[in-house]
Amino acid sequence: MIDEKIVEIRKTDRSRINEVDFDNLPFGRVFTDHMLVMHYDNGEWSRPVIQAFQNLNLNPAISAIHYGQSIFEGMKAYKNEAGEVLLFRPEENARRLNKSAKRMCMPEIPEDVFMAGLKELVRLDSNWIPQNEESSLYIRPFMFATDEYIGIKPSDTYMFGIFCCPVGAYYSEPIKVKIETSYTRAANGGVGEAKAAGNYAASLYPAKLAKEEGYHQLVWTDAKTHEYIEEAGTMNVIFQINDTLITPELTGTILPGITKKSVLEIAKHWGVNVEERKVSVAEIRTALENGTLKDAFGAGTAATIAQIQSIGFNDGKVFTLPDFNQRDFSNKVYKYINSLKRGNETDVFGWTMKI
Repeated sequence: MIDEKIVEIRKTDRSRINEVDFDNLPFGRVFTDHMLVMHYDNGEWSRPVIQAFQNLNLNPAISAIHYGQSIFEGMKAYKNEAGEVLLFRPEENARRLNKSAKRMCMPEIPEDVFMAGLKELVRLDSNWIPQNEESSLYIRPFMFATDEYIGIKPSDTYMFGIFCCPVGAYYSEPIKVKIETSYTRAANGGVGEAKAAGNYAASLYPAKLAKEEGYHQLVWTDAKTHEYIEEAGTMNVIFQINDTLITPELTGTILPGITKKSVLEIAKHWGVNVEERKVSVAEIRTALENGTLKDAFGAGTAATIAQIQSIGFNDGKVFTLPDFNQRDFSNKVYKYINSLKRGNETDVFGWTMKI
């Protein structure tokens, strides 16, 4: 039940839920009735407050706007057949948020406060959780600097918030990707492993160019040589060469994805060969040319598993992968994770949390 010592709840006077068409949900444009906010000042966090979803009143000089101290997380809530609310590995999101905060010189949030606020918000707006197979409640925790000061230094004040969106599928079909070897997402020593807003801002222009060529996403390569694959724009990438799953190792330039981590742990549990190591562009191209690349897919919170239909290279060559209906592993793991998240599969890993 509510821990009133941690979270204050101010319910809205009017719900908007009856205004929503749950059969036609755009991703990230419909918001639930409530949001959580708390503020950091004088070296400590205020008590979190759940209140009506509303606009923020911000000074134009706040440092997040000018100097980019802004981070976020992405997670989802589901309902099982009994109508109970389930979260998937939320403690991993709490840890990753704090890891991002540390790298961006921002204050960490006590995990018990994060979890208490998250659970109460989702519980309060649980009627917004869609129950059809392709839908869920997307949850967006975020933090940004709020000092009203034009000066390059870490802010002394911050705002943390959480809001939620009922969403449908992120991708409605297998995706086309291009290997990016000109622009860079992240470099060694940078903030690539943090879920920082600026990482996404830097990716928008090259992603726009790729979209004009007919691609859905870019697959980024290392900043130094552009010879090694890192991740895609909204997800990590995993390849299957023959019977082995291969994915780029975490070296500080790649976001440590929770969905990817889960996929690899499931694969190992099933006895599938898994290699986390450097993955060269040349290796993937060779595997495409000789037919040993059996599968390729993205793994991320928004998409869960996004099968890759084709891979393009900077010389204009595009390779089409095997038909997605014939891919044993990605189809199997997609169904398994979705069933696990919705409580339809025995949770042998202890990953789902009822609230």
